Amino acid sequence: MPTPPPQTTTCPHRALPYIALVMALVALAANALGAQSASWLDPYREPAARLLAESQSSPFAWERLALLGDTFGHRLSGSEGLANAITWAAAEMKKDGLDNVRTESVKVPHWVRGQESAEITLPHRSPLAMLGLGNSVGTPPDGVEADVLVVRTFAELDAAGAAARGKIVLFNVPFTNYGETVQYRAAGPSRAAALGAVAMLIRAVGPPGLRTPHTGSLRYAEGTPQIPAAAISVEDAERLQRMQNRGTKVRVRLKMEAKFLPDADSANVIGEIRGRERPDEVVVVGGHFDSWDVGTGSTDDGGGCVVTWEALRLMKKLDLRPRRTVRAVLFTNEENGLAGGRAYLERYRSQLVNHVLMLESDSGVFRPTGFGFTGTTTARETLQQIAGLLRGIQADRIGPAGGGADIGPSVEAGQLPAMSLEVEGDYFLIHHTQADTVDKIDPADMAKASAAIAVMAYVVADMPARLK
Repeated sequence: MPTPPPQTTTCPHRALPYIALVMALVALAANALGAQSASWLDPYREPAARLLAESQSSPFAWERLALLGDTFGHRLSGSEGLANAITWAAAEMKKDGLDNVRTESVKVPHWVRGQESAEITLPHRSPLAMLGLGNSVGTPPDGVEADVLVVRTFAELDAAGAAARGKIVLFNVPFTNYGETVQYRAAGPSRAAALGAVAMLIRAVGPPGLRTPHTGSLRYAEGTPQIPAAAISVEDAERLQRMQNRGTKVRVRLKMEAKFLPDADSANVIGEIRGRERPDEVVVVGGHFDSWDVGTGSTDDGGGCVVTWEALRLMKKLDLRPRRTVRAVLFTNEENGLAGGRAYLERYRSQLVNHVLMLESDSGVFRPTGFGFTGTTTARETLQQIAGLLRGIQADRIGPAGGGADIGPSVEAGQLPAMSLEVEGDYFLIHHTQADTVDKIDPADMAKASAAIAVMAYVVADMPARLK
């Protein structure tokens, strides 16, 4: 493993005047917290104020995220970058003084991108900005060259019928929201292959972003030919659409070396603040440590890992040990397999009855607005009261639904309360792109996100009665 450089990264903007800021934050937090009415929260106002102040006294979380991305780069499952980052994270958790630091082995798929390109060959040669989709098969060495058929919906594709045979089908689907639009990336290759298409292209699943294609996983349907698939930029998809609308015959050559290697060794990274009275009852916080092989995975999801890990570091530094255990989990292989989340379920299935709450941060670490929550009405009322402790940083909203891909298997199996950090920012603009780098993240926002998670996790873990 390469030796990481010392943590001397300088924030590019918003340097924090630490001493003055701490004094102001303590006063502000005390005033804001004192205004709340739930008397059972009174013992938590001072610890919450300390967590808020300590988190925002320095850019420590941002610096750690910058170190992660600058040192190891992307962290696709099976890559050397992910393996070395896992070793580093476990060592850093031990330096932080966390309890029971360990790595728990997971076998993960090992897909590699290789060299790739796409270009218009007719009517005139012109390169396209592209990224192969994760888990795609490759093309023959000379590539696949065919006429392009542009459609905007599955219904348009089905209506084209036999016209898709022998073509490269492009889904030029405008981005509405991720849930609606991502279905074309996931299922598009098999839908096109079923009609005889030889390859699939998809308009980037995200808002227009200065000609940046977005990668992401596809899902081949059983019994359907597996064809190569790639994303192209919004601008290029619209160009091909205009050309088709004019009646211009457009031909594209796609080359992709993508392939799967044998499954690789990986691991979930775990560190804890062990509970002082009920250590077997656990509050889990975390994110996924792997990323796509573009950018540095700082927003998706290095930042989510760091802010949940930071919650425990803050508790340790301030000597706050709750009644129950708080466990940080850096899950592996969310992006193209979910092996880390499934492995956690299998390892801890018999202990889920003692999991009090699971919280995931995987929507970026922009300005925090609160948390999504899925659980009972009683639990929601309790969490809404706790969230009042975060009113000073405007992170006190409890939204209608919470959860995450990594905690999902355990949450479903154990019927557990689930939360997710909610933020306000341009997550899908840089999601799965080369632009996912640490400079897109504000250190002050990241500090607030760490504080919000720390306060929520600490109070839930320390309440006299378990969250119901």
